[in-house]
Amino acid sequence: MSLAPLQYPIALMEKAPPFEKLKGVDGKEYSSPSFDGDKILVLIFIANRCPTARVYTDRMNAIQRDYGPRGVQIVAVNSDSQYLFSTEAYSEMVKISQERGFSFPYLKDEDQKLAKSFGALVTLHAFVLDEERRFRYRGRIDDSRDPELVTTNDLRNALDDLLENRQVRVPETRPFACAIELFGPCVSCGDQLGSPPP
Repeated sequence: MSLAPLQYPIALMEKAPPFEKLKGVDGKEYSSPSFDGDKILVLIFIANRCPTARVYTDRMNAIQRDYGPRGVQIVAVNSDSQYLFSTEAYSEMVKISQERGFSFPYLKDEDQKLAKSFGALVTLHAFVLDEERRFRYRGRIDDSRDPELVTTNDLRNALDDLLENRQVRVPETRPFACAIELFGPCVSCGDQLGSPPP
């Protein structure tokens, strides 16, 4: 049985909503214009506690290393609530970024506005924006948590297509990992949802 297509608030080829004043683990605030100098922007929603995000650290760093000189910038975003999961607090983000050696900005989406506006469902969930900041790809980074079993490098393929001025061959894939708690409980982590304080 095939899965139903994912529903997003904004269609592919439409412009992404801007974001502003998201705090990075370096202590700086970032807004959409902070990345005006980058040809392609890749936002990847992650969570500190997510085991899938953890095993993708090397792959994310490698993509930034390989594509950064060509005008691509990865930005990791944490939209999970620290009131539900203490592991997602800003202080923990700083710690995780240092421990895992992130080579890209890691921002806190405190009010989850960015996740909602993009339609982010899980961690990891990648969104590629072109120079005009239109949605050109969204979905998984590749097709296996185990790097030895990867057969399709979806995110790299999308970046290659855009950098060569081609249409993205597969513009949408189904992401897999842990649910952002706004949209449902995380089966793989075993977390149960609660209510944030008033």
